[in-house]
Amino acid sequence: MSRQSSNAVILAIALILCGGAALAQNKYDPGASDTEIVIGQTNPYSGPLSSYSTQGRVQAAYYAMINDRGGVNGRKIKLISLDDGYSPPRTVEQHRKMVEEDNVLAIVGTMGTPTNSAIIKYMNAKQVPQIFIATGASKWGANPAEFPWTMGWYPTYRNEGVIYGKYVVGNIKDAKIAVLYQNDDYGKDFVNGFKHGLGADAGKLIVKEVTYEVSDPTVDSQIVTLKDSGANVFFSAATNKVAAQAIRKAYDIDWHPRQFLVNNASSIATVLTPAGLDKSVGIISTAYIKDPSDPQFANDEGIAWYREFMQKYYPQGDINDPQNEIGISIAQTWVQVLKQAGNDLTRDNIRKQAANIQELQLPLLLPGIKLNTSATNYCPVTQQQLTKFDGKSWVRFGGVLSGS
Repeated sequence: MSRQSSNAVILAIALILCGGAALAQNKYDPGASDTEIVIGQTNPYSGPLSSYSTQGRVQAAYYAMINDRGGVNGRKIKLISLDDGYSPPRTVEQHRKMVEEDNVLAIVGTMGTPTNSAIIKYMNAKQVPQIFIATGASKWGANPAEFPWTMGWYPTYRNEGVIYGKYVVGNIKDAKIAVLYQNDDYGKDFVNGFKHGLGADAGKLIVKEVTYEVSDPTVDSQIVTLKDSGANVFFSAATNKVAAQAIRKAYDIDWHPRQFLVNNASSIATVLTPAGLDKSVGIISTAYIKDPSDPQFANDEGIAWYREFMQKYYPQGDINDPQNEIGISIAQTWVQVLKQAGNDLTRDNIRKQAANIQELQLPLLLPGIKLNTSATNYCPVTQQQLTKFDGKSWVRFGGVLSGS
Protein backbone atom coordinates (compact mmCIF):
# COMPACT_ATOMS: atom_id res chain seq x y z
CA MET A 1 0.00 0.00 0.00
CA SER A 2 1.37 3.45 -0.96
CA ARG A 3 2.01 6.10 1.69
CA GLN A 4 -0.82 8.14 0.15
CA SER A 5 -3.27 5.23 0.41
CA SER A 6 -2.13 4.49 3.95
CA ASN A 7 -2.74 8.08 4.98
CA ALA A 8 -6.20 7.98 3.41
CA VAL A 9 -7.09 4.85 5.37
CA ILE A 10 -5.86 6.42 8.62
CA LEU A 11 -7.87 9.54 7.89
CA ALA A 12 -10.98 7.49 7.16
CA ILE A 13 -10.61 5.54 10.41
CA ALA A 14 -10.13 8.78 12.32
CA LEU A 15 -13.28 10.23 10.79
CA ILE A 16 -15.24 7.11 11.69
CA LEU A 17 -13.96 7.21 15.25
CA CYS A 18 -14.72 10.91 15.60
CA GLY A 19 -18.14 10.36 14.15
CA GLY A 20 -18.75 7.52 16.58
CA ALA A 21 -17.64 9.71 19.46
CA ALA A 22 -20.01 12.42 18.29
CA LEU A 23 -22.86 9.93 18.13
CA ALA A 24 -22.05 8.73 21.63
CA GLN A 25 -22.12 12.22 23.14
CA ASN A 26 -24.66 12.82 25.84
CA LYS A 27 -27.77 14.77 24.89
CA TYR A 28 -29.06 17.41 27.27
CA ASP A 29 -31.87 19.92 27.54
CA PRO A 30 -32.09 22.59 30.26
CA GLY A 31 -31.95 21.02 33.70
CA ALA A 32 -29.64 18.14 32.77
CA SER A 33 -25.87 17.80 32.72
CA ASP A 34 -23.13 15.24 33.27
CA THR A 35 -23.57 15.57 37.02
CA GLU A 36 -27.11 16.74 37.80
CA ILE A 37 -30.79 16.49 36.88
CA VAL A 38 -33.02 19.34 38.07
CA ILE A 39 -36.76 18.80 38.38
CA GLY A 40 -39.56 20.87 39.90
CA GLN A 41 -43.01 20.61 41.45
CA THR A 42 -45.44 22.46 43.71
CA ASN A 43 -47.23 21.17 46.79
CA PRO A 44 -49.72 22.75 49.24
CA TYR A 45 -47.23 23.31 52.05
CA SER A 46 -49.72 25.86 53.37
CA GLY A 47 -53.50 26.07 53.18
CA PRO A 48 -56.40 23.67 53.78
CA LEU A 49 -54.78 20.65 52.10
CA SER A 50 -51.34 21.02 53.64
CA SER A 51 -51.45 17.47 55.02
CA TYR A 52 -50.93 16.19 51.47
CA SER A 53 -47.68 18.13 51.07
CA THR A 54 -45.84 15.33 52.84
CA GLN A 55 -45.58 13.83 49.34
CA GLY A 56 -43.12 16.58 48.37
CA ARG A 57 -41.06 16.13 51.52
CA VAL A 58 -40.83 12.36 51.19
CA GLN A 59 -39.85 12.63 47.53
CA ALA A 60 -37.00 14.98 48.48
CA ALA A 61 -35.93 12.37 51.05
CA TYR A 62 -36.11 9.56 48.48
CA TYR A 63 -33.96 11.48 46.01
CA ALA A 64 -31.47 12.14 48.82
CA MET A 65 -31.20 8.38 49.28
CA ILE A 66 -30.71 7.88 45.53
CA ASN A 67 -28.01 10.59 45.52
CA ASP A 68 -26.25 8.96 48.47
CA ARG A 69 -26.01 5.84 46.33
CA GLY A 70 -24.45 7.69 43.41
CA GLY A 71 -27.54 9.03 41.67
CA VAL A 72 -29.01 7.69 38.43
CA ASN A 73 -26.47 6.90 35.72
CA GLY A 74 -23.97 8.91 37.76
CA ARG A 75 -26.16 12.01 38.03
CA LYS A 76 -27.62 13.47 41.22
CA ILE A 77 -31.28 14.52 41.32
CA LYS A 78 -32.09 18.05 42.50
CA LEU A 79 -35.75 18.64 43.41
CA ILE A 80 -37.18 22.16 43.58
CA SER A 81 -40.45 21.85 45.50
CA LEU A 82 -42.37 25.10 46.03
CA ASP A 83 -45.51 26.02 47.97
CA ASP A 84 -48.64 26.94 46.01
CA GLY A 85 -51.13 26.70 48.89
CA TYR A 86 -53.41 24.72 46.54
CA SER A 87 -54.14 28.03 44.78
CA PRO A 88 -54.10 27.76 40.96
CA PRO A 89 -52.80 31.32 40.37
CA ARG A 90 -49.85 30.61 42.65
CA THR A 91 -49.30 27.30 40.87
CA VAL A 92 -49.00 29.14 37.56
CA GLU A 93 -46.58 31.67 39.03
CA GLN A 94 -44.36 29.02 40.61
CA HIS A 95 -44.20 26.88 37.48
CA ARG A 96 -43.28 29.84 35.29
CA LYS A 97 -40.42 30.50 37.69
CA MET A 98 -39.20 26.91 37.63
CA VAL A 99 -39.39 26.60 33.84
CA GLU A 100 -38.13 30.06 32.84
CA GLU A 101 -35.71 30.89 35.66
CA ASP A 102 -34.68 27.61 37.31
CA ASN A 103 -34.60 25.78 33.94
CA VAL A 104 -35.93 22.48 35.23
CA LEU A 105 -35.77 19.46 32.95
CA ALA A 106 -39.27 18.36 33.93
CA ILE A 107 -42.11 18.88 36.39
CA VAL A 108 -42.62 15.70 38.40
CA GLY A 109 -45.27 15.15 41.07
CA THR A 110 -47.07 18.50 41.29
CA MET A 111 -50.08 18.10 43.60
CA GLY A 112 -53.73 18.70 42.82
CA THR A 113 -56.40 18.67 40.13
CA PRO A 114 -57.28 22.39 39.89
CA THR A 115 -53.63 23.35 40.25
CA ASN A 116 -52.40 21.09 37.45
CA SER A 117 -55.37 22.14 35.32
CA ALA A 118 -54.13 25.72 35.58
CA ILE A 119 -50.74 24.90 34.04
CA ILE A 120 -51.44 22.14 31.53
CA LYS A 121 -51.65 24.43 28.47
CA TYR A 122 -48.54 26.34 29.52
CA MET A 123 -46.50 23.18 30.09
CA ASN A 124 -47.50 21.73 26.73
CA ALA A 125 -46.83 25.01 24.92
CA LYS A 126 -43.34 25.04 26.48
CA GLN A 127 -42.92 21.33 25.73
CA VAL A 128 -41.76 20.58 29.27
CA PRO A 129 -42.82 17.21 30.73
CA GLN A 130 -45.52 17.57 33.40
CA ILE A 131 -45.57 13.99 34.56
CA PHE A 132 -46.61 11.67 37.39
CA ILE A 133 -48.68 14.49 38.82
CA ALA A 134 -50.40 13.79 42.13
CA THR A 135 -53.99 13.75 41.00
CA GLY A 136 -56.27 11.08 39.63
CA ALA A 137 -58.37 13.30 37.37
CA SER A 138 -59.32 11.38 34.26
CA LYS A 139 -58.35 14.29 32.02
CA TRP A 140 -54.63 13.54 32.37
CA GLY A 141 -54.83 10.36 30.37
CA ALA A 142 -57.85 11.17 28.27
CA ASN A 143 -56.16 12.83 25.32
CA PRO A 144 -52.41 12.20 24.90
CA ALA A 145 -52.60 13.57 21.36
CA GLU A 146 -53.74 16.99 22.59
CA PHE A 147 -51.56 17.13 25.72
CA PRO A 148 -48.57 14.85 25.00
CA TRP A 149 -46.40 16.43 27.74
CA THR A 150 -48.82 15.78 30.63
CA MET A 151 -49.29 12.45 32.42
CA GLY A 152 -50.94 11.45 35.68
CA TRP A 153 -49.93 8.66 38.02
CA TYR A 154 -52.86 7.73 40.28
CA PRO A 155 -55.69 5.43 39.25
CA THR A 156 -58.20 7.89 37.83
CA TYR A 157 -60.94 9.15 40.10
CA ARG A 158 -63.48 8.50 37.39
CA ASN A 159 -62.55 4.85 36.99
CA GLU A 160 -62.63 4.38 40.76
CA GLY A 161 -66.12 5.89 40.83
CA VAL A 162 -67.23 3.46 38.12
CA ILE A 163 -66.12 0.53 40.29
CA TYR A 164 -68.29 1.72 43.21
CA GLY A 165 -71.29 2.38 40.99
CA LYS A 166 -71.14 -1.07 39.42
CA TYR A 167 -70.85 -2.65 42.87
CA VAL A 168 -73.96 -0.83 44.14
CA VAL A 169 -76.02 -1.92 41.14
CA GLY A 170 -74.89 -5.51 41.42
CA ASN A 171 -75.05 -5.95 45.19
CA ILE A 172 -77.45 -3.53 46.93
CA LYS A 173 -81.17 -4.00 46.43
CA ASP A 174 -83.46 -0.94 46.59
CA ALA A 175 -80.53 1.45 46.90
CA LYS A 176 -81.27 5.06 47.75
CA ILE A 177 -78.01 6.92 47.42
CA ALA A 178 -76.74 10.09 49.08
CA VAL A 179 -73.59 11.75 47.70
CA LEU A 180 -71.11 14.13 49.32
CA TYR A 181 -68.34 15.57 47.17
CA GLN A 182 -65.72 18.29 47.09
CA ASN A 183 -66.92 21.13 44.88
CA ASP A 184 -64.12 21.05 42.31
CA ASP A 185 -62.74 18.81 39.57
CA TYR A 186 -61.55 16.31 42.19
CA GLY A 187 -65.02 15.62 43.57
CA LYS A 188 -66.86 15.94 40.26
CA ASP A 189 -64.63 13.37 38.58
CA PHE A 190 -65.46 10.75 41.22
CA VAL A 191 -69.18 11.49 40.99
CA ASN A 192 -69.24 11.38 37.19
CA GLY A 193 -67.59 7.96 37.29
CA PHE A 194 -69.95 6.78 40.04
CA LYS A 195 -72.99 7.79 37.98
CA HIS A 196 -71.55 6.06 34.93
CA GLY A 197 -71.15 2.88 36.96
CA LEU A 198 -74.75 3.14 38.18
CA GLY A 199 -75.91 3.25 34.60
CA ALA A 200 -79.13 4.60 33.11
CA ASP A 201 -80.94 4.62 36.47
CA ALA A 202 -78.38 6.86 38.22
CA GLY A 203 -80.87 9.75 38.36
CA LYS A 204 -83.41 7.58 40.15
CA LEU A 205 -80.97 5.86 42.49
CA ILE A 206 -79.36 9.07 43.76
CA VAL A 207 -81.84 10.82 46.04
CA LYS A 208 -79.58 13.65 47.27
CA GLU A 209 -76.26 15.30 46.34
CA VAL A 210 -74.49 17.93 48.44
CA THR A 211 -71.09 19.59 48.09
CA TYR A 212 -68.52 21.22 50.34
CA GLU A 213 -65.68 23.68 49.80
CA VAL A 214 -62.12 22.86 50.88
CA SER A 215 -62.27 25.89 53.18
CA ASP A 216 -65.39 24.70 55.05
CA PRO A 217 -64.60 24.08 58.73
CA THR A 218 -67.04 21.14 58.99
CA VAL A 219 -69.59 19.20 56.94
CA ASP A 220 -71.95 18.48 59.83
CA SER A 221 -74.89 20.27 58.19
CA GLN A 222 -74.34 18.41 54.91
CA ILE A 223 -74.43 15.04 56.67
CA VAL A 224 -77.69 15.94 58.46
CA THR A 225 -79.19 16.90 55.08
CA LEU A 226 -78.10 13.61 53.55
CA LYS A 227 -79.60 11.59 56.41
CA ASP A 228 -82.90 13.45 56.05
CA SER A 229 -83.08 12.30 52.41
CA GLY A 230 -83.81 8.75 53.57
CA ALA A 231 -80.77 7.34 51.80
CA ASN A 232 -79.48 3.89 52.72
CA VAL A 233 -76.22 4.24 50.70
CA PHE A 234 -73.63 6.98 51.22
CA PHE A 235 -70.93 7.78 48.67
CA SER A 236 -68.23 10.10 50.05
CA ALA A 237 -65.88 11.72 47.51
CA ALA A 238 -63.92 13.73 50.06
CA THR A 239 -60.40 14.41 51.24
CA ASN A 240 -58.96 13.32 54.60
CA LYS A 241 -60.34 15.83 57.11
CA VAL A 242 -63.82 15.93 55.63
CA ALA A 243 -63.98 12.16 55.21
CA ALA A 244 -63.25 11.69 58.93
CA GLN A 245 -65.83 14.32 59.88
CA ALA A 246 -68.48 12.69 57.69
CA ILE A 247 -67.94 9.20 59.12
CA ARG A 248 -68.06 10.48 62.70
CA LYS A 249 -71.11 12.71 62.19
CA ALA A 250 -73.13 10.02 60.39
CA TYR A 251 -72.54 7.62 63.26
CA ASP A 252 -73.28 10.21 65.93
CA ILE A 253 -76.68 11.10 64.43
CA ASP A 254 -77.56 7.39 64.16
CA TRP A 255 -77.36 7.23 60.37
CA HIS A 256 -75.94 3.88 59.27
CA PRO A 257 -76.05 3.58 55.48
CA ARG A 258 -73.78 1.37 53.40
CA GLN A 259 -70.79 3.67 53.04
CA PHE A 260 -68.38 4.00 50.13
CA LEU A 261 -65.24 6.03 50.71
CA VAL A 262 -62.76 6.97 47.99
CA ASN A 263 -59.31 5.45 48.22
CA ASN A 264 -57.59 8.83 48.52
CA ALA A 265 -59.24 9.28 51.93
CA SER A 266 -59.18 5.72 53.27
CA SER A 267 -56.12 5.79 55.52
CA ILE A 268 -56.60 3.95 58.80
CA ALA A 269 -54.17 6.30 60.55
CA THR A 270 -55.22 9.68 59.17
CA VAL A 271 -58.95 9.17 58.50
CA LEU A 272 -60.52 6.14 60.18
CA THR A 273 -58.72 6.51 63.51
CA PRO A 274 -59.69 10.19 63.93
CA ALA A 275 -63.24 9.30 62.87
CA GLY A 276 -63.34 6.32 65.23
CA LEU A 277 -62.49 2.78 64.17
CA ASP A 278 -65.74 1.50 65.65
CA LYS A 279 -67.65 4.08 63.60
CA SER A 280 -65.89 2.99 60.41
CA VAL A 281 -66.76 -0.72 60.41
CA GLY A 282 -68.25 -1.89 57.13
CA ILE A 283 -67.06 1.00 54.95
CA ILE A 284 -66.13 -0.10 51.42
CA SER A 285 -63.25 1.45 49.50
CA THR A 286 -60.61 0.40 47.00
CA ALA A 287 -56.88 -0.13 47.35
CA TYR A 288 -53.84 -0.26 45.13
CA ILE A 289 -51.18 0.52 47.73
CA LYS A 290 -50.35 -1.22 51.01
CA ASP A 291 -51.55 0.59 54.14
CA PRO A 292 -48.57 0.62 56.54
CA SER A 293 -50.86 0.80 59.57
CA ASP A 294 -52.79 -2.30 58.47
CA PRO A 295 -51.79 -5.41 60.50
CA GLN A 296 -51.97 -7.64 57.41
CA PHE A 297 -48.76 -6.01 56.13
CA ALA A 298 -46.82 -6.29 59.39
CA ASN A 299 -44.31 -8.73 57.86
CA ASP A 300 -44.38 -7.48 54.29
CA GLU A 301 -40.93 -6.97 52.72
CA GLY A 302 -41.92 -3.75 50.95
CA ILE A 303 -43.32 -2.25 54.15
CA ALA A 304 -40.22 -3.35 56.07
CA TRP A 305 -38.01 -1.50 53.55
CA TYR A 306 -40.31 1.51 53.75
CA ARG A 307 -40.06 1.69 57.54
CA GLU A 308 -36.26 1.56 57.40
CA PHE A 309 -36.19 4.27 54.75
CA MET A 310 -38.50 6.55 56.72
CA GLN A 311 -36.49 6.16 59.91
CA LYS A 312 -33.25 7.10 58.15
CA TYR A 313 -34.27 9.70 55.57
CA TYR A 314 -37.59 11.18 56.75
CA PRO A 315 -37.89 10.53 60.49
CA GLN A 316 -40.24 13.47 60.98
CA GLY A 317 -42.73 11.94 58.54
CA ASP A 318 -45.69 9.83 59.62
CA ILE A 319 -44.92 6.23 58.69
CA ASN A 320 -48.62 5.38 58.83
CA ASP A 321 -49.65 8.05 56.31
CA PRO A 322 -50.15 6.38 52.89
CA GLN A 323 -49.44 9.73 51.23
CA ASN A 324 -45.78 9.08 51.97
CA GLU A 325 -45.96 5.74 50.18
CA ILE A 326 -47.59 7.39 47.19
CA GLY A 327 -44.89 10.07 47.13
CA ILE A 328 -42.15 7.43 47.19
CA SER A 329 -43.85 5.41 44.45
CA ILE A 330 -44.07 8.47 42.21
CA ALA A 331 -40.37 9.14 42.81
CA GLN A 332 -39.53 5.51 42.03
CA THR A 333 -41.43 5.77 38.76
CA TRP A 334 -39.42 8.89 37.86
CA VAL A 335 -36.16 7.10 38.63
CA GLN A 336 -37.25 4.29 36.30
CA VAL A 337 -37.79 6.83 33.52
CA LEU A 338 -34.30 8.25 34.09
CA LYS A 339 -32.79 4.77 33.92
CA GLN A 340 -34.54 4.15 30.61
CA ALA A 341 -33.52 7.55 29.26
CA GLY A 342 -29.82 6.80 29.80
CA ASN A 343 -27.66 9.62 28.47
CA ASP A 344 -30.38 11.13 26.29
CA LEU A 345 -31.76 13.60 28.80
CA THR A 346 -33.76 15.70 26.40
CA ARG A 347 -37.29 16.65 27.33
CA ASP A 348 -38.61 14.82 24.30
CA ASN A 349 -36.90 11.58 25.31
CA ILE A 350 -38.16 11.96 28.89
CA ARG A 351 -41.67 12.24 27.46
CA LYS A 352 -41.15 9.15 25.32
CA GLN A 353 -39.72 7.08 28.18
CA ALA A 354 -42.56 8.09 30.52
CA ALA A 355 -44.88 6.65 27.86
CA ASN A 356 -42.88 3.42 27.65
CA ILE A 357 -43.18 1.84 31.10
CA GLN A 358 -43.80 -1.88 30.99
CA GLU A 359 -44.91 -4.15 33.84
CA LEU A 360 -43.20 -2.04 36.50
CA GLN A 361 -43.62 -3.53 39.98
CA LEU A 362 -43.09 -1.21 42.94
CA PRO A 363 -42.55 -2.48 46.50
CA LEU A 364 -45.42 -0.54 48.07
CA LEU A 365 -48.15 -1.50 45.59
CA LEU A 366 -50.50 -4.41 46.22
CA PRO A 367 -49.60 -7.78 44.69
CA GLY A 368 -50.67 -8.05 41.06
CA ILE A 369 -50.73 -4.31 40.41
CA LYS A 370 -48.18 -3.16 37.83
CA LEU A 371 -47.50 0.08 36.02
CA ASN A 372 -47.83 0.25 32.24
CA THR A 373 -47.86 3.18 29.84
CA SER A 374 -47.75 3.68 26.09
CA ALA A 375 -48.17 6.42 23.52
CA THR A 376 -51.93 5.96 23.86
CA ASN A 377 -52.09 5.04 27.58
CA TYR A 378 -51.13 7.90 29.89
CA CYS A 379 -52.52 6.25 33.03
CA PRO A 380 -49.67 4.34 34.77
CA VAL A 381 -51.84 2.81 37.53
CA THR A 382 -55.13 1.44 36.22
CA GLN A 383 -55.92 -1.38 38.66
CA GLN A 384 -57.53 -1.49 42.10
CA GLN A 385 -59.20 -3.98 44.43
CA LEU A 386 -62.33 -3.55 46.54
CA THR A 387 -61.81 -3.57 50.31
CA LYS A 388 -64.03 -3.50 53.39
CA PHE A 389 -62.99 -2.23 56.83
CA ASP A 390 -63.57 -4.77 59.61
CA GLY A 391 -62.62 -2.55 62.55
CA LYS A 392 -58.91 -3.29 62.36
CA SER A 393 -57.91 -3.84 58.75
CA TRP A 394 -59.04 -3.25 55.20
CA VAL A 395 -59.99 -6.72 53.97
CA ARG A 396 -59.62 -7.13 50.20
CA PHE A 397 -62.30 -9.03 48.35
CA GLY A 398 -62.88 -9.97 44.72
CA GLY A 399 -60.25 -9.70 42.03
CA VAL A 400 -58.10 -6.84 40.73
CA LEU A 401 -60.45 -4.49 38.87
CA SER A 402 -60.36 -1.64 36.40
CA GLY A 403 -63.17 0.87 36.02
CA SER A 404 -62.31 1.51 32.38
